[in-house]
Amino acid sequence: PSGRGGRGGRGGRGGRGGGRGGRGGWRERVERQASVSVRPDWQRVDEFDLPKIAKHIKNTAAPEEEQDLLWCGFVDQYNDSFDRVSTRAPVPLKRAENKEFYPVTTMDDPVIEKLAIDGVGNVFATDAILAHLMTCPRSVYPWDIVAQKLPGGALFFDKRDASQFDYLTVNETANQPPRKEEDDPEGINAPERLGLEATMINQNFSQQILKSAKTRKSFDLPNPFYDDEDDDGMEPASVAYRYRRFDLGDDIQLVCRTELHGVVKKKVGAKDNEEYMTAFALNEFDSSKVHLGINWRDKIDSQRGAVLASELKNNSFKLAKWTAQSILSGATQMKIGFVSRSAPKDPYQHVVLATQFYRPRDFAAQITLSEGGMWGLIRMLVGLFKERPEGKYVIMRDPNKAIMRIYGVPPETFESEDEDDDDEEEEEGDE
Repeated sequence: PSGRGGRGGRGGRGGRGGGRGGRGGWRERVERQASVSVRPDWQRVDEFDLPKIAKHIKNTAAPEEEQDLLWCGFVDQYNDSFDRVSTRAPVPLKRAENKEFYPVTTMDDPVIEKLAIDGVGNVFATDAILAHLMTCPRSVYPWDIVAQKLPGGALFFDKRDASQFDYLTVNETANQPPRKEEDDPEGINAPERLGLEATMINQNFSQQILKSAKTRKSFDLPNPFYDDEDDDGMEPASVAYRYRRFDLGDDIQLVCRTELHGVVKKKVGAKDNEEYMTAFALNEFDSSKVHLGINWRDKIDSQRGAVLASELKNNSFKLAKWTAQSILSGATQMKIGFVSRSAPKDPYQHVVLATQFYRPRDFAAQITLSEGGMWGLIRMLVGLFKERPEGKYVIMRDPNKAIMRIYGVPPETFESEDEDDDDEEEEEGDE
């Protein structure tokens, strides 16, 4: 079963819920809408000031043990010709037309369901959801994650079916995040459209930098979300799902579905050395809109560090999340692509200007991302839910203040969203 939400983020309605831009600082401030409306029957359980959240974190130790449970899917081999891409020899980005991506949420994952029934862990999440929570003090746009505590005490971190969770953000942490401008009547540089563009670039890049299926390394179990009877000529993207268990102490056994995107083969002496990698793409949309004045085509070959420094400032949350995902998956390498529009006003054609390998833990140190702080934040949240009764909860960031709130919500909350969404899609199809 491909699971609900296995359609690359429902309905392609780009961007992050309600993240409708707005300048930072004192300039005309745009009020953002919450990613989900708080209803009158929600009970506030707790709230945290995100910049000061470290005060609530007690235990920042690394996991006592990390264990692989299952490997599913396959990975193709990295094509090292992409190490030589430059502004003098850029590579047009191709669309992965026949590749299917599956951002399936925790509760819809049949493998996690079986592991939970078998009592293999007591906290369950996907790498995207876990990495989001681990690095959420860096977030600026509103977001929400659902936590469900079952009668036996098992805790699931989940995303809503209709949420914008899987869309990447662009320049979310810049001094002046993108917003709808009068000189952009089509809205191609509005946050939602940029989010959709960045998400497509990321998926296409992750597949284009790999060699053909002849180099494929298949794992013990097939892709759990691919149904060959319902494939319509599509095939799964190169992704290995590595289900891992982290022992965090205090009786917390956390099971996480992590992703690897490729394998790097290197000759070490006489033998081939294999390293697993993740792949992500940063994207430049219109250099005239970047208030730091860094034009990638001018700087990326000679001053890669300056380009990365400006990206770290403008996309601090996104880069931290990718790094956390790469650490969770146990990847040895994280490949970052620098992808730019072929022309500033064309959001559909792109070129790869450069790529760079980083070792995830070294990169975390470079971007001042504390691995101990990440695990500490998860331990704090799990501890908080341990004290709460079974039921459904929503963790959300305030749309305009750096505050994370947790609400207890009725068990049927969001259950009808999926049906409403499907009805909406059918109506659109009838028009």
